[in-house]
Amino acid sequence: MQPDPRPVAGPTDLDDAPSTLIEAAYRQIRRDIVLGVHAPGARLRVEHLKARYGASSGTLREALALLVADALVVAQGQRGFSVAPMSLADLEDLSYVRSLVEAEAASQSLARGNDEWEARLVSAFHKLSLTEERLAARTSEVYEEWERRNFEFHEALVGACGSPRLLEARARLHLQAERYRRLSALDGPRPGAVHAEHEQIFKFALARNAPALAEVLRRHVRRSLDVIRDSGLLGGKPLIGGRAA
Repeated sequence: MQPDPRPVAGPTDLDDAPSTLIEAAYRQIRRDIVLGVHAPGARLRVEHLKARYGASSGTLREALALLVADALVVAQGQRGFSVAPMSLADLEDLSYVRSLVEAEAASQSLARGNDEWEARLVSAFHKLSLTEERLAARTSEVYEEWERRNFEFHEALVGACGSPRLLEARARLHLQAERYRRLSALDGPRPGAVHAEHEQIFKFALARNAPALAEVLRRHVRRSLDVIRDSGLLGGKPLIGGRAA
């Protein structure tokens, strides 16, 4: 297999152009998985994917292997590939690990961050705030912009962490959570509550209050879990083919 050609996880539609055919296929399939075009548990037959994405079998298999590493696709031996199912158990585990990693990365960033880091954080929060003022419209365009601004804000928060491996682990976990985050948006909290939480994160970060920041990040990361569990969006069972199994 060729070396991983991707940038580490980001929002589903990135500004920079893909550098290889494998990366292009990877991004397209990843986006369609996150958006639900390929439902949880759905088979990903290479012949069908060739027609949809206009890529060769080899390129698609390489892209699917990368998505296996992202935990968005499952390799099934001789049966090929399928979209990873979604379940409360998976989201609980994902939320637990994310809360640990996010808190540690943020703590390291607060300890090491300089004036340039602080300026980037202020800029990212300002852009996120402007977008969150328009979230009540609940349009797909605003939500996509919010996904990007939310990603950029959290990237800025941990930007001074200094540990490439910790940042890579954090970015992959963020990507794995995107399907659940989008599902929770169907029955999520008021936009004002989301902004208030981001404002808390921002203020604790500027104050270099690592313990308080870790606690609010833990609640923030668990928000999708709480919404999905309380609303019954997964029904307590794995989501396969767009419905609970």
